[in-house]
Amino acid sequence: MIKNRELSSVDILVPELPESVADATVVSWHKKVGDSVQVDEVLVEIETDKVVLEVPAPKAGVLEARLKDEGAIVNTRQILGRLRSFDISGQTTTEKFQSQEYTSTQRQTAVSKEECNDVLSPASRRLIAEHNLQPETIKGSGVEGRITRKDIEEYILNQKSFDSAEPAIALKGRCEKRVPMTRLRKRVAERLLEAKNNTAMLTTFNEVNMKPVVELRKQYGETFEKRHGVRLGFMSFYIKAVLEALKRFPEINASIDGEDIVYHNYFDVSIAVATPRGLVTPVLKDIDLLSIANIEKHIKELAIKGRDGKLKVDDLTGGNFTITNGGVFGSLISTPIINPPQSAILGMHAIKDRPMVVNDQVVILPMMYLALSYDHRLVDGKESVNFLITVKEMLEDPTRLLLDV
Repeated sequence: MIKNRELSSVDILVPELPESVADATVVSWHKKVGDSVQVDEVLVEIETDKVVLEVPAPKAGVLEARLKDEGAIVNTRQILGRLRSFDISGQTTTEKFQSQEYTSTQRQTAVSKEECNDVLSPASRRLIAEHNLQPETIKGSGVEGRITRKDIEEYILNQKSFDSAEPAIALKGRCEKRVPMTRLRKRVAERLLEAKNNTAMLTTFNEVNMKPVVELRKQYGETFEKRHGVRLGFMSFYIKAVLEALKRFPEINASIDGEDIVYHNYFDVSIAVATPRGLVTPVLKDIDLLSIANIEKHIKELAIKGRDGKLKVDDLTGGNFTITNGGVFGSLISTPIINPPQSAILGMHAIKDRPMVVNDQVVILPMMYLALSYDHRLVDGKESVNFLITVKEMLEDPTRLLLDV
């Protein structure tokens, strides 16, 4: 015999957002009203201007209501929806409703709000059914919060305004699609514009012969992967070369704060990563303490997190200098934009065979252009040029990275 126990309703809350994040956007619900969920199963994803956060189920049960639609703006600890949790006997509302020993009075109490349409007029019920709406998502303005026909019509109008952001407009065989920018894309746009407007940005170039690094990877790549479980890429060499250059030119590892210059005695490097939701710059911290193998492992981990939308706020916090590698997409040369409040960013590019003059002989070498964009308020031309020369020297003779010369 089934014991009668009171079922509890649990609020689904927006997690604590970092101090630097004002609000978030509901990206997608993974469950529909009435779906069963398990503890810690992801219910909904919300996006801030930095990361995408997954909101798990605090308890096992049935999703009772979704109070915030996709696209809604939410704040810390705001209610996203409600969950009807399992009772002590381990049964959900749905299971008890289906039981023959469940009384009609208990059914009326346990039934979800969307199934209890007695408070709605026939016209309202018909309108809700025609538009496949969920009553619990509509705010009622009638007596005791009842939903009126006007409430439903206003809700439908608001939904159409939101949905109209994504139509395909057909014009004589051609079409256009207008979609709202993601919060991440908006933030990237704001920061890039901020960098252009608030820094005296200048870019200087050099080129590097990558043959020594290419041959080193060919010689030791297979052994390296077997021993460390990760491929030996180019980025670890770039980071080690940058580390040596940052040690020699502390202005490029510094930042401007008001009228002060902040010199950092640690080396945290941001890596520009393209993700499905936009460009992010996760941070490799204390690179001076990492081996080449550990650098490659960290890069792989961050790349997977970025691809899957699993980057945390801590992964994106900090960074004194940025490396961006447009070469993976085939870029030959570019002028990267500084990532504020950093003072410089290094652009790496595609490695291409080019004819070069060496000892009065024309030879074919795998060459790559380097581009350093820097804030001229803090970094002078001499430091920027010598920084690039240092990176060039380290890459053209990677043995120097091991000997610290």
